[in-house]
Amino acid sequence: MPFEYVSFEEARDRSGLRMVVVSGVPSPWGEAAKGILHVKQIPWVAVRLEQGNADLVAWAGEASGPVAILDDERPRGGWVDILLLAERLAPTPALLPADAGERALALGLSHEICGEMGLGWCRRNAGVYATLVHGAPGFPPPVAQYLAPKYGYREVDGPRYGERVVELLRLFSGRLHAQREAGSRYLVGDALTATDIHLAAFMALFKPLPHEQCPMPPAMREGFESLDEPTAAALDAILIEHRDFVYAEHLELPLNL
Repeated sequence: MPFEYVSFEEARDRSGLRMVVVSGVPSPWGEAAKGILHVKQIPWVAVRLEQGNADLVAWAGEASGPVAILDDERPRGGWVDILLLAERLAPTPALLPADAGERALALGLSHEICGEMGLGWCRRNAGVYATLVHGAPGFPPPVAQYLAPKYGYREVDGPRYGERVVELLRLFSGRLHAQREAGSRYLVGDALTATDIHLAAFMALFKPLPHEQCPMPPAMREGFESLDEPTAAALDAILIEHRDFVYAEHLELPLNL
């Protein structure tokens, strides 16, 4: 569902669903939230994050994105809080399975993508470690210095971040292969879930969509695509195939950054 960007002042004075988002780059948490709202056809407006805008930060409750704000309800900045809000606002199409076991599986897999020490978290910190400790391709140094405290980076854990990324890439590629053998293109069951959207969005941290679908500054694209040998080896083609399938069948292109 198309959405528009509005000023912070306009968004603050509106009712309905507003969401503060990082703009200009495919921030995977934000792109996943946009995808969930798109699938559910939930109307909303976007507000570009301005970290220097104290009023915006006070309204959103944090200097980050995405943060969803519905009417006068509390801001929701966590991936699971945004997902559950969307499920409440538009129960169909459901993006969490009705079966309790499959629901727990979908939420657990999504946590391994979006949560602390998950795929996105560790990929960010692995890039910080590569830049700040080894001077290797990763993020530009100012970006790495900004991301380090945001993601709880600790130099002593530097090697573990990359190892965890490899473990998780193998987890998800293995699951996709098993599901494909069982006749499904999806991570859980036989239908799209939020977990598919999360994994598709987070592939931007390894191989962003082409420029015509995802315009972004060349330096940022280079940082997103920088892979060491173990990560490159673990980036099974089925992960990118799944990303392309989910975007082609369910999400909106080009990205509105």
